[in-house]
Amino acid sequence: MKAWFGEQSTSPFDLFSIHHLYMIIIFITGIFLLVIYSSRIKANPVLLKTIRWGLFSILVISELSYQAWGMLNNFWNPSEFLPLQLCSVAGILAMGSLLTKNNKLIQMVLFIGIVPSFLAVVTPELFHGFPHFRFWQFFIHHIALSWASIFLVTTFPVRISLWETLESYFYLLCYAGLIGFIVNPLVGANFLFLSNAPSANTPLNLLGYGFWYYFNLCLVGLLVFLCIYIFYNIISRLKHKEAGTKPQ
Repeated sequence: MKAWFGEQSTSPFDLFSIHHLYMIIIFITGIFLLVIYSSRIKANPVLLKTIRWGLFSILVISELSYQAWGMLNNFWNPSEFLPLQLCSVAGILAMGSLLTKNNKLIQMVLFIGIVPSFLAVVTPELFHGFPHFRFWQFFIHHIALSWASIFLVTTFPVRISLWETLESYFYLLCYAGLIGFIVNPLVGANFLFLSNAPSANTPLNLLGYGFWYYFNLCLVGLLVFLCIYIFYNIISRLKHKEAGTKPQ
């Protein structure tokens, strides 16, 4: 138990190992089922409530257990454990969305919850391999975040305009500015990977260095937001057309 929950892992994380592939398969399968059976989920109040509060509980327990892991092993520090990474913030917003069903929160979760969690699951910056606690906590958190994001936008759909897309992107830029100019230098952190690219081999390593890294990061972020906006609205119109209703 001490080794499983300790600071060090008996085996390092191995990218695309059998255990990592299992997590990717679970991740994709869950998204597929949530999308395919979204209409049935909405039509079944008991199932809807079970999934909603189940995802909420998983996200809360995941974040609290991560903080407890650092504290109980006496290596908690603000540069690693403050919940300021994009997926951590998305997880908190997802909790708020599941709790309140607030449209603005759901919009933000749509934009920052799906793609970052997908990248985290496929190319994680993780140093603890299976079966360490951190391995399980990392994947459970990011898988639950992606599932919660899909669940929210398929069962509590909202109409998203281009202006609201740009507004959400502006909020993200403001948050990134706060993190990059104040928080990261203050605590010596690399939140949002604004100080440098991840140590793991991820798509962010392809964005260049210095000025071009930040320019490309902002550009990719904007393109991701616009692609999500276009894709979401196309899917929404197709669903309304099949149902014989008009988008609100």
